[in-house]
Amino acid sequence: MSESPSILIVEGRFYEDIGDDLYKGAVAVLDKAELVHERLAVPGAFEVPQAIRFAIRSMEIGSAMNRYSGFVALGCVIRGETSHYDYVCEESARALMDLTMDYSIALGYGILTCENQEQARYRSDPEQGDKGGVAAKACMRMMEVKKELRLVPR
Repeated sequence: MSESPSILIVEGRFYEDIGDDLYKGAVAVLDKAELVHERLAVPGAFEVPQAIRFAIRSMEIGSAMNRYSGFVALGCVIRGETSHYDYVCEESARALMDLTMDYSIALGYGILTCENQEQARYRSDPEQGDKGGVAAKACMRMMEVKKELRLVPR
C-alpha cells in the first residue's frame, strides 16, 4: 500500500458527459496535490452512497487493497417531469451524510442537482463551474481536519 493517502472517486454515470467533466475537475485537483486516486463507476447518483458503504465495509473486514483516506462523490440529477428527482436528490444526499457521520469519513460532495442540462453542463465543466474540483478540494480539507483532530475510522 502506498504511503500517500488514497482517494476513492465514486461517480454516477447516468449522464456520462457530465460525469466525465466532474471527474476531470476532481482528478486535476487530486493530481496537483499528488494524491493517489481510484475511479469507481456506478449507474447513477442513487448508487453512489452504496458503493462508498461497500468500500467502507471492505476496510472493516481488513482488505489491505481497499484503504481510502477520503471519498469524492460525483454525479448529476436533472429535474424531470416526475417526483423521481426529489427522491434521488434527498435520499442520496441523506445517505452520504449518514456515512460521514456514522463512519467519520472525509467526503467531498459533488452530486449536482440541476434544473436542466445547460445548468449541469456549466456546473460540471472544469473551465466553468468545476464542481468536481470543488468536491475534491472539500474532501482534501476534510482529510486535513480529520488528521488535525486525530480521528480514526470506527
